[in-house]
Amino acid sequence: MQITNTERLSFRLMDENDSELLWLLDQDPKVMKYITGGEISSKEKIHDVFIPRMQAYRNSEKGWGLWQVNLLTTNEYLGWILIRPMEFFTGTPEEDNLEIGWRFFQKTWGHGYATEAAQHIINTLSANRSIRAFSAIADENNTASIAVMKKLGMTYVKTYHYKDQLIDCNVAYYQVKNKVS
Repeated sequence: MQITNTERLSFRLMDENDSELLWLLDQDPKVMKYITGGEISSKEKIHDVFIPRMQAYRNSEKGWGLWQVNLLTTNEYLGWILIRPMEFFTGTPEEDNLEIGWRFFQKTWGHGYATEAAQHIINTLSANRSIRAFSAIADENNTASIAVMKKLGMTYVKTYHYKDQLIDCNVAYYQVKNKVS
């Protein structure tokens, strides 16, 4: 699957060769505030935890993975958009309910890149009628990510405690139904 360019952004599905880019993004404590409490990622954590997790759900045919987002005019790396089935790392992944997430460099915040990139990817993937919904979770105190969810037309579903290898916090869960399905 390919994601076409928007007027401002280009997209590329990331892989194990992108560990340096993933590490660079995680070096700002403000970027990591609602993910790890501000603890930056080591290269070992990217290599030993993040890359294997990404490879587990990456499926280029279905569009699952981390989509690198670049500024079209300069090819500057801005961040990424995650796409994978909700509950992927449980025994019951929801292939008809795709999780969308984002992480962008702090200097890019406030320019609408996360919303533009996420909406464009949702629009592209929504052509698949087997997808019934797109969902997102964020630390319940992460008002900026929750604002992006609302801009994407998502509505609040619930708050619950989420814990995995990377995150341990109460999250707000938002969702939007696929308009095509």
